[in-house]
Amino acid sequence: MAPVPSVVDLCLTTLKLYGTRTFEDTVASALALLDKGGEEWMPKLAVTLRKMVDTEGAASGSREDRIQAACDLFYGRGGLTGIADELEADYVEKGGFLRVEDLAAHRTTIEEPAAVDYRGYRIYKCGPWTQGPYLLQALRLLEGFDLRKMGEFSADAIHLAVEALKLAMADRDEYYGDPEFVAVPLKELLSDTYTNLRRPLIDIRKASLEVRPGDPLNLKALKGSGVYRPGIGGTTTCVVADRWGNVISATPSANVPQNVRDGGKAGVTMSNRLRSLNTTPGHPNCIQPGKRPRITLTPTLVLKGGKPVMAISVAGGDLQDQVTLNLLLNAIDYGMGPAESVTVPRFATGHHEDSFDPNPDRKETFKSPGSLTLNEAISQDVQEDLAERGHQIESKTEPIGRPVMLAIDQKKGLIQAAGDPEAARHAGGL
Repeated sequence: MAPVPSVVDLCLTTLKLYGTRTFEDTVASALALLDKGGEEWMPKLAVTLRKMVDTEGAASGSREDRIQAACDLFYGRGGLTGIADELEADYVEKGGFLRVEDLAAHRTTIEEPAAVDYRGYRIYKCGPWTQGPYLLQALRLLEGFDLRKMGEFSADAIHLAVEALKLAMADRDEYYGDPEFVAVPLKELLSDTYTNLRRPLIDIRKASLEVRPGDPLNLKALKGSGVYRPGIGGTTTCVVADRWGNVISATPSANVPQNVRDGGKAGVTMSNRLRSLNTTPGHPNCIQPGKRPRITLTPTLVLKGGKPVMAISVAGGDLQDQVTLNLLLNAIDYGMGPAESVTVPRFATGHHEDSFDPNPDRKETFKSPGSLTLNEAISQDVQEDLAERGHQIESKTEPIGRPVMLAIDQKKGLIQAAGDPEAARHAGGL
């Protein structure tokens, strides 16, 4: 169930490269929360973090060197194995395969993001070991349509967005995987030529009930039929901006299984993200040693004129980038601020493979062909119009995905932030 826990190395690498504080200062608020308790793992994790603080304090060298010493204690590097030994014991007890040498070998990589321009904005996503780039593909397809003229809750605008998502997710399911192991044709997938080939596949009057991956390497709009089966608590959100111009967008997630929530002796709970790999021979996301699963976690940063202007994070598995598309269209095409963007009605489709189902028979993972889920506040006339085009409509009262968003007005020096309160999201200023 558990890949090597990466969040410690990720956060401390970020702190070393871009921060100014010590690990002790940075972790103080987390320790205050852990000391209040409430879960079995909390006091144990507090002990683990204080061991790391002590190691940092005893280390010599620069701020960065001392932070690295704390990190090495967690991962069992350089002879510092106390915490790593506790983690290994937990893995052995629960039947896991990870060992100290696996922890010690883990490194956070600093990678160039995937990015495209959309109506004067530069949208940045993590690479194709996440689902993030398919949002960029959908935006490229939609740039050829005047959505603003159609109106944000019109049948035409919703239809086009959903059809673009279907095409982009077909490519996601066909090509995405860890680029350190497979050659993902990302440059071609985001190219002008490929986008122009794919855009005419969208029929303004008819919902597609097919799965249509393209062939970016041979520059063909269609590769052939994609995987398709006819007829059928764990992620949180984080976007932060500070007065110095730093912006973070993150989508932390564990999805901790019920039977491993004690955290072991170190208080470090396991995650289930390895289930996002599959066992399909030849598939780019097929499991291999050391390979990152193609996860759904997919934060978003937006720049304009080289300056950060938006950050978005969404909880909701396969819904994450669909909801992000809703928010980006709200902000860029329809001129909404964060508070309106995260609370107006949303839409999404289940016309894709389930990212959490590792079944080697990928057609068995296909979720809801032709589906279109809408918040019931979208007018009945629009819902009926979309149904006439072939969409399988589901209207729901509860939120679709759980988004947070911030926007930065660089000229005024104003930051606005919002979370959808109906989805238990929130925002605050300090």
